[in-house]
Amino acid sequence: MIIPQDYHMHSNFSCDCKVPMADMCRSAISKQMPEIGFSEHYDLMPGEMCIDWFKPEPWFAELERCRQEFAGRLTIRAGIEIGEPHIYQAEAQAMLARYPFDYALGSLHWVGKHSVFDINYFKSYPADEAFGDFFVELEKMTRLGGFDILSHFDVFIRTAHAVYGDYDPGHYEELIRPVLRNCIDNGIALDLNTKGLLIKANRMTPGLEILRWYAEMGGERITLGADAHKPEHVGAHLDKAMAIARQAGLKYLTHFQQRQATLVPF
Repeated sequence: MIIPQDYHMHSNFSCDCKVPMADMCRSAISKQMPEIGFSEHYDLMPGEMCIDWFKPEPWFAELERCRQEFAGRLTIRAGIEIGEPHIYQAEAQAMLARYPFDYALGSLHWVGKHSVFDINYFKSYPADEAFGDFFVELEKMTRLGGFDILSHFDVFIRTAHAVYGDYDPGHYEELIRPVLRNCIDNGIALDLNTKGLLIKANRMTPGLEILRWYAEMGGERITLGADAHKPEHVGAHLDKAMAIARQAGLKYLTHFQQRQATLVPF
C-alpha cells in the first residue's frame, strides 16, 4: 500500500531530533510516499526542552532547498507543531500570520505545571484525575481553536501506560465528545498518530473507539502522522492508521496547502 501522506515529522530544526531534513525526505521517497509535511516544535511553556528553539527563517530556507532538490518526486508541506496554542494564543497567531505555513498542529503537552511525558506526574495522581484533567484542558484548547490539526489526541498513554497499563476511552466519553465537537465545529482535523504503536503502549492516538464517535458525530477530517524523529520511522504504521479509519467509518483524508483543507476519498 502506498502511504499518501505523513504530516507529522521532525528534523534537526526540532531540539529532540538530530536528522537533517533531506534525510527524512529521502526516506519518504524510498517508501514511495508522494507527500509529507515537516512540523517542528514551537514550544513556549516554561520547562519545555524545546522552549524557543524553533528558528523559522533558516527552517524555511532549508525547506525550500529540499523542495527544489526533490521536485517531481515529493511534495513537501510546511507545518508547525504549536504547544499549548490556547495558552500562547498571541504568539501562535503571530507566528502563523508572519510565515507561509500550510498547516498548524495544535498539541497539548502540559496540564497545568505537569508534562504528560513526565512519568512522575502519573505516579502522583490516580488515572481518573490525570486523564480527566487532560481532557478538560484539551476541550479548552480545541474550543479556542486557531490551528488546523489536533495532534495525538490522547498522547498521555505513551507515558502513562507504564504506570496504569492501558486505558478505556469509554470511561471518559463524556469528556472526550465535547473535544470532538469542538474539532468538528472549528474545522480541526484529527492527527492519526502512530508513534504509540512503536512502543509498549501499542496504541494509536486516537484509536478506533474515539474515531467511531467522531464519525458518528459527523467528523470527516483526518490526517496521517507517524511523529517520526528518525528516517526509519517516516510513514511507520500509517497503513494501519488508514485501515482503522475505514473501520471507524471515515472516508476522507485531508490535505492542506496554505492552510486550506481539501478532503480526498481514500
